[in-house]
This record gives sequence, C-alpha cells and structure tokens, in this order.
Amino acid sequence: MSTVLVLAAHPDDELLGAGGTLARHARDGDDVHAVVLTEGASSRYREGLGEQLAKSAERAARVLKLASLELWSLPDQRLDALPLIEVVQQVETVVDALRPDLVYTHFPGDVNSDHGVVARAAWTACRPYVLPGLRRFAVFETPSSTEWAWSADHPFTPSLHIDITSTLDDKLEAMSCYETEVRDYPHPRSLRALRERAAYWGSRVGRHAAEPFQVLREVC
Repeated sequence: MSTVLVLAAHPDDELLGAGGTLARHARDGDDVHAVVLTEGASSRYREGLGEQLAKSAERAARVLKLASLELWSLPDQRLDALPLIEVVQQVETVVDALRPDLVYTHFPGDVNSDHGVVARAAWTACRPYVLPGLRRFAVFETPSSTEWAWSADHPFTPSLHIDITSTLDDKLEAMSCYETEVRDYPHPRSLRALRERAAYWGSRVGRHAAEPFQVLREVC
C-alpha cells in the first residue's frame, strides 16, 4: 500500500488533472490524500460561492474515495503575492505528517500563476533530503490552463500515461459535483471534452483512456 498526495491550487484541480488516477490508486488500496490550497472563489465569484465550492469538493472526494481532503483558504489567484517560503512551509507540514510515497501536482508552466506557485512549493517541500522515501514526483496537465500557456520553451511533455479506462466514469462523476465549474462543450472543462481528452491520451499508448504526467523525479 502506498500513500498518495495530490497538491492542487483550486477546488476541481485535484481531479481535472489526476482524478482518474486518484480513483485508481484508491481502488488499488492506496491511501489517497488531497490538499487544495486556495478557496478558489474570491477572485471570480460573489460572496458565498466559496462555501459551495467546498461542499462540491467534499462530494467529489467521496466519489473518488479519498482518504482525506484538506481545503485551505489561501487567496484565490493571488498566491504569487505571498512570500513563497510561507506557502512552502504550509506544504511542508502536510508532507511531514503524511510522508507520501507518490506526489502529484500542477505543471509549473501553466498559464494560471497559482498553479506555478503550488508546483514550486511542492517541489521544494519534497526535496530529496527532506523526503528521501518519495518514489515519484509527477506533474499533471490542467485543462484550460496547461494548453493555454504561452511558453514554447518548456511545454508539458508527458513521460507517464496512467490507464484510467476503469475509473474515467468516476472522474466525470466527481467533476459533475462541481456545478459552478463544469462548462458547456467545447470548453476543455466540459464533461464531453474531458472524456475526449482521456481518449486522446489513451490512444497515444494503446488504451481507451489515460491521464498524462511529466515525471520530475522517480526512484525505483
């Protein structure tokens, strides 16, 4: 049994990039934990929507059968206004408590700056001499963020594809819990587009559905 940790910037990020993978880990008997760093609402929604997002996240966590879910309240779309060391120190408290074997987080080159801060904080908190037992640190794409980044020098380059054929429906059911975040097709965060995206990545490796990851560190 492995301890799996996903570190996400906003509610729904935890499943957009890795929902099928997290559900598969849970089915395989792993302890899967999610931490969502920001409240995800204050920069976009009217007052009170943060509470709705939190309830959506809790319902989605039950669908994915997560062992735990932490919802922090750091400022949405303003993580880059905080000293990075403060974010790192908060992430370190979780890493120290869980001692995860596998960590998944955002691709650091996303167009969304919050994603980049979370990725850098996670990478620092999981440095080898702090977490020597970590077997894999991998970053995921976030639909409507990773593909919209303008950096051509360091694109998302997946080196790991996880077969989610058996858990794709769980991912989509979990996404359906986020009523305020699901969009109409052809938006990348529509349920149809997410299914098509999984099929595309799966077709690249001979599977019906897959989620892609770029592995930044792996120890066998």
